[in-house]
Amino acid sequence: MTQLTNEEYAKRYEDRAEDVSCSLFLAEAADVCLPKRKVHTHKYSYGRALILAGSTGYSGAPVLAANACEKSGAGLTHLIVPESIYAIAASRCDGAVVTPCPASDSGSFSPESLSVILPLLKKADACVIGPGLGTGDASATIVEAVIRAADCPLILDADALTVCARNRHLLSASHSPVIITPHEGEFTRLGGDLSSGRLFGALSFVSAFPDLILILKGYGTLTVYGDEVTVNPTGGPAMAKGGSGDVLCGILCALLAQGMSPYAAAYNAVYLHGLAGDLACKETGEYSLTPSDIIHFLPKAFQKIMIGQ
Repeated sequence: MTQLTNEEYAKRYEDRAEDVSCSLFLAEAADVCLPKRKVHTHKYSYGRALILAGSTGYSGAPVLAANACEKSGAGLTHLIVPESIYAIAASRCDGAVVTPCPASDSGSFSPESLSVILPLLKKADACVIGPGLGTGDASATIVEAVIRAADCPLILDADALTVCARNRHLLSASHSPVIITPHEGEFTRLGGDLSSGRLFGALSFVSAFPDLILILKGYGTLTVYGDEVTVNPTGGPAMAKGGSGDVLCGILCALLAQGMSPYAAAYNAVYLHGLAGDLACKETGEYSLTPSDIIHFLPKAFQKIMIGQ
């Protein structure tokens, strides 16, 4: 990684970075160190990735996350959705195992879903919860139960972050590593303050939750753990579309399931996500890029990294 001064960061990203004390690095392709795959292995050698997502009207988010996870090397991708969207999600997933759970009247997970979710969570090597989940009382029950029960690294995204914004104590309620992936709007709802710039705001937020890893999405996405900050140079405005974050969650879950350390998995996933978007954009242009295009170009992004290793 290239170490940045506060002044270099501020100039590059038009951010205020005065009086910020941290180890600030710019990610590079050479920093992405992918898990090595051995000849004598099987699917369970590369981890069980669990994705809890979706509700009526939001069937796309779980599918994007699951397909991105599978493209990113997870040995087994297991998607759990409410039965209200099971048929749609199952028909659009490439190879993930898709399991339906009881749905509430609103089409989200019902509390009875925990009888299915928690045993599978015990077997998981990494878990995502939140994309398209819904924010009602039933969803809040599911989110809290998963946070408290997880024995594996946990990614909180989208609606799971909205639940945590109403119950901030949940951000420190897990005994396992937790990674949160807010965009700026979600970050401010969580209590983050961007009035003095993204870098200062991210570091201030993490100081209140010292065991948390924060991915603050946006131009120059920041991955923050303690006083360590990695700034991401890949990606661009073509990726500013609903669903791009679901793809990021899938990539991250796959890297975690394969045994990468949580902080390394976080900034590597961000880099690969942006790189796939950049490669896709060369084909589609900025206006027509879709989240599915990002997934389609993940193999080229991984190949580009592996050639340099």
